[in-house]
Amino acid sequence: MNPEDIRPATPPPCASDPLTLVVGVHLVLTEADRVLLGRRRNTSYAAGMWHLPAGHMERGEPVTRSMTREAEEELGITIAEDDLLLVHALHLLDTDDGRSRLQLFFRPTRYKGRLRNAEPHKCGELRWWPLDGLPDDTVPYTAHALAGITRGSTLSTVGWPG
Repeated sequence: MNPEDIRPATPPPCASDPLTLVVGVHLVLTEADRVLLGRRRNTSYAAGMWHLPAGHMERGEPVTRSMTREAEEELGITIAEDDLLLVHALHLLDTDDGRSRLQLFFRPTRYKGRLRNAEPHKCGELRWWPLDGLPDDTVPYTAHALAGITRGSTLSTVGWPG
């Protein structure tokens, strides 16, 4: 037997194993019943669709820092972590890859700086849309969450059977 053929076996995951969860952060900027959305471009997910300024939590940072970092990177604005309000949590079962994703939606109580498209290579344009008149090509879970936020709902699930 070749020693290279002896490898430790990786047991298959079982239902009691800890969950690996992808955490997304989304910035809900509203002004007079309108919300700021960006048209995604050059992305592997939802290219050409409208979506909130968003990103993923990175290893070693708290979720509030993830949100303030994304606001800086995408919009060129500064938000203090203490100025973020969690307005909705959405637990999504991604039908494309079967992964469980927790999408957190934050509204800032204030921010500093002038809003701008700081990542034109990833965002074709920014535009304010009426909350009751989102474009048809809005990312579906984003539209779902915004409708929940408008109703005052703080938690929802999407994509799960039953």
